[in-house]
Amino acid sequence: MMVKLCHVRGVALPEIMFWRQAVSIPLLLGWLASRGQLGQLRSRRLKSHAARSIMGTIGMVTLFGAQILLPLAVATVLGFTAPLFTVILTALVLSEHVGRWRWAAVLVGFAGVMIIARPGTSGAMPISPLGAAAGLTASFLVAVISLQIRDLTRTETPVAIVLYFSLFSALFIAPVLPFVSTGHSAAVWGMLVATGLVGTAAQVLLTAALRFGSAASVLVMDYTTLIWTTLYGEMVFHQSPPANTWAGAPLIVAAGLVIAWREHKRGKALAAVAQEG
Repeated sequence: MMVKLCHVRGVALPEIMFWRQAVSIPLLLGWLASRGQLGQLRSRRLKSHAARSIMGTIGMVTLFGAQILLPLAVATVLGFTAPLFTVILTALVLSEHVGRWRWAAVLVGFAGVMIIARPGTSGAMPISPLGAAAGLTASFLVAVISLQIRDLTRTETPVAIVLYFSLFSALFIAPVLPFVSTGHSAAVWGMLVATGLVGTAAQVLLTAALRFGSAASVLVMDYTTLIWTTLYGEMVFHQSPPANTWAGAPLIVAAGLVIAWREHKRGKALAAVAQEG
């Protein structure tokens, strides 16, 4: 909601992205310093952090682009396709066996995407093809990044992962700023700072969730986002999602829940085997 609000007030996307990340750096450094925990930033995996930051920066472009181009509820629903891409990546990249339940869920989920993104102008406003493409690309990148984060959490703390992402991505974006930056009122600067504050808190909590909880349980909690983005869209931007969103959304959510259920069962089965061993 803050990203879309900043864009409506005339802030360019690269500038929103920069301040979203730059605000995080002193916040996290100050928090670690106050607790005497700056040692958490020692890392021998800076290349892995940089690779995660490259993917994350590209992901921010597509994610924020979708939120700007689409009603917030539609962008959120398209974001729920990340588990579908995770299943595909698991099969293709990790060569993990994927059973018929998860493959069926992938097909049902993408059927929901087709319903939402189909051409037409039903509902309060049409769906932007570019926005839909950005939303699906963002979801694919979220699936890739979630694998990177799961790997990094083996040796790095959540705060370190977020701080290095903020640092590297801000450095990547900074050279673009002279070409897009404009003057802002105090209110707009306040919005940019608030975007960084909220984004930092959300990212730390999400990274910690992926470290301490299963991806399946994190996924289920994520579905509550649809409630908030629908309210923000209606109350702040006076945008109602097209009617076909509510036809396709249940299919995507159901697909995600089936995948979460199968992941939960698979995790329990692996744990039982490990105990027996």
